[in-house]
Amino acid sequence: MKVVLIQMAVTDEETGSLRMEKADAYLKQIEATPETPDLILFPELWKCGFQNFAGYEDAAEELHGETWQFMSRWAKRLQCYIHSGSFVEKRIMEAGGGTAFYNTSVLFDREGCETGIYRKIHLFGFESMEQKILTAGQSVTEVETEFGRTGMATCYDLRFPEQFRVQKDAVPGIFLITAAWPAARLEHWRLFNQVRAVENQCYVISCNAAGTWCGVTGAGHSMITDPMGNILAEASEQEEMIRCDLNPRLSEKWRGQFPALKDRKEISVS
Repeated sequence: MKVVLIQMAVTDEETGSLRMEKADAYLKQIEATPETPDLILFPELWKCGFQNFAGYEDAAEELHGETWQFMSRWAKRLQCYIHSGSFVEKRIMEAGGGTAFYNTSVLFDREGCETGIYRKIHLFGFESMEQKILTAGQSVTEVETEFGRTGMATCYDLRFPEQFRVQKDAVPGIFLITAAWPAARLEHWRLFNQVRAVENQCYVISCNAAGTWCGVTGAGHSMITDPMGNILAEASEQEEMIRCDLNPRLSEKWRGQFPALKDRKEISVS
């Protein structure tokens, strides 16, 4: 399984349109290489910038809007899975007809078909307006892919281990994480990626944002961590694209050799 992480820089100087052009250029660069990857990931809110809270509503789009269509076209064109990163989704609510906004990501298969939609559950509240502007998602997303059962999560979700073990007997062998994790907490980022991989005996494939926007610098350091907690590939703090080959069946093999997940117990408070 060949994976590419496109660690885009988000800066105050660039518009969303310019970043779309940059994403297009990266995908054309991938297309020009001899070996097409099996999976491509983008960062969280790479189009508008996570810290750009005042611009969320202007940047919002319907689920099947510009970002969805762009990623779908490219997934089909490259014949590979693409994780869109996330975008601000605008939804008209049936009850009352009001508008809700979500931090939403989509996974596309090789034919450009939508195979998984995830709306961020844990919205960030510390020195952030995300909780005030956006609506939290209500359910985890785990999909069957040709690489095995695959889960999706976003940035702050990494701090909540229970989200990664919703189904006791069917923990995904791969988790895809899109993020805009800040440089101020880089060590936490590296720690949580490894811990989630070790405790769930799974791959954690995480694409983070770089650059400085609205006074906050992204940590970069997108990474791929194997089921034993080894970091197979890690980016720097700058914008870049990294590649990694992995064996998606290693999770199943390691769980067979060291069946820690089977020893989990339901615990109650007395």
